[in-house]
Amino acid sequence: MNRPLIVQADGTVLLEIAHPLFEACQAELAKFAELVKSLDAFHTYQISKLTLWNAASNGIDGQYVVKWLKGSSKFGVPESLAQDILQYIGNYGKVQLTREKEGLVLTFSDETCAEQLMRETIVSQCMLGKKSELSLWIDPVHRGTIKRELALLGWPITDMAGYDKGEELQLELKARTPDGEPFALRTYQQEAVDRFFEDSVHGGSGVLVLPCGAGKTMIGIASIIRCGSAALILTTNITSVRQWKRELISKTSLPEDWIGEYTGERKEVKPITIATYQILTHRAAKTDPFHHMKLFHERDWGMIVYDEVHLLPAPVFRVTADLQAKRRLGLTATLIREDGRESDVFSLVGPKRYEASWKHLEQQGWLADVRCFELNVPLQKELQTEYLQSPVRQRAQIAATNPLKNGLVQQIVERHEGEGILIIGQYLDQLHAVANQLRVPLITGAVPQQERDMLYDSFRQGRLNVLVVSKVANFAVDLPDASVAIQISGSFGSRQEEAQRLGRILRPKKHRNRAYFYSIVTENSKEQDYARHRQLFLMEQGYRYRRMNSLEWKELKVIDEN
Repeated sequence: MNRPLIVQADGTVLLEIAHPLFEACQAELAKFAELVKSLDAFHTYQISKLTLWNAASNGIDGQYVVKWLKGSSKFGVPESLAQDILQYIGNYGKVQLTREKEGLVLTFSDETCAEQLMRETIVSQCMLGKKSELSLWIDPVHRGTIKRELALLGWPITDMAGYDKGEELQLELKARTPDGEPFALRTYQQEAVDRFFEDSVHGGSGVLVLPCGAGKTMIGIASIIRCGSAALILTTNITSVRQWKRELISKTSLPEDWIGEYTGERKEVKPITIATYQILTHRAAKTDPFHHMKLFHERDWGMIVYDEVHLLPAPVFRVTADLQAKRRLGLTATLIREDGRESDVFSLVGPKRYEASWKHLEQQGWLADVRCFELNVPLQKELQTEYLQSPVRQRAQIAATNPLKNGLVQQIVERHEGEGILIIGQYLDQLHAVANQLRVPLITGAVPQQERDMLYDSFRQGRLNVLVVSKVANFAVDLPDASVAIQISGSFGSRQEEAQRLGRILRPKKHRNRAYFYSIVTENSKEQDYARHRQLFLMEQGYRYRRMNSLEWKELKVIDEN
């Protein structure tokens, strides 16, 4: 039977790459499964309770998933998996939290559900008493705790208990940009905001997933405006804090002195306050309390925005569990967390409310058309013995910092002369060597923020065409004219890092809307294994890596070939 899928009982789905229906099936699988492996012949997807709950939160029915899998599978769908799919999607919405005058009520959909969950220890710890055979009074203090724990047990709670209004704040989007150009949200940006507030009762918590460069900051600002109350914005670094501030000043009616920075440099608390995750989790010693967590209670926030929510630190999860009466907006390019805490994002920040296709936005011209290359270089001969005698993790570093990469970097820079080029890596000695070889600036964590801002500004204005950056530039750095990214090393197999680095060049270009992403990898090494894993998320979004050795690339006449 010429169908493209092999579906296995453990939720593994193999998609045949050469099949004519590959792209259509890829788009469909992305709705309820996660790409976990890419081989020469197959893409391997995994169906899990979390991928199914996110599908359910977007209105996808269990019967539809099973029917589609059966219609696309060579050998049918194991009955045990079909039942799991129906159960996990069916469990979504069977437990609800609502608010009455007397307090919070946890309601079960039927007697079987009630009987099973009332026996759970976490339920007895959080309940204040029995309301009926199918409902319990719940202590509001434990609103987040019970949501997290029941999700872990396979019963996601639909939270319809509503939110505190928060301190009122009136602001609006400007009709024109500072340059005098008409300004309005893009169609997909407005759709994302509408989906976040879709239900007037419990709309207002959840995660919006959009590519880097798609304007997540503007979506966050529009959501704050819709909420109409004071907001706390949490983001990754000072550079991002100031980008949020610039956008708020240039695109809204909010006075500048109503916007506060809460970072290692300043401690301002204003109606709109922007803080870094680092300052919130800073403490002098491991046994000390997180002093700056008090920021969550400094004002009556109506909304908390978690920028790059996939990087949310564990201590902030603990505070977020206590903030379930606040509207919570997560913004990210990927739900992937390298620490495996996607379930905590789901239960404490909220389910996926909206996701925009990377390739669809590219086709509409909202993102640059990116050509991706994996360029393989041999390991320097002097390092081969050391590599073979080293433990696995050290082998990866030896391969990643292979000095033979430096010559290829120079060739790529020369080929793209005059374009905005970012050279990105993990290891500081390697980055210093490349920066010295090319005689260009290097930005690392050791570079003072003021100097970083000056270099980024020079790059934006075209006075500087090539910039070497460490992982400090992985997230939330707005360099719209960057059109070439050269990745010389990375954080082992981090899929989220690969997506964020490609995101540095995704913003649409003013003239020729084309960009290039090069990943330089030592061939026949552990780094090559990590590289294939790093690429998975982008491949799930429809990107393709053209793999070749350094000589093949040098002889390539037209790099824009598909």
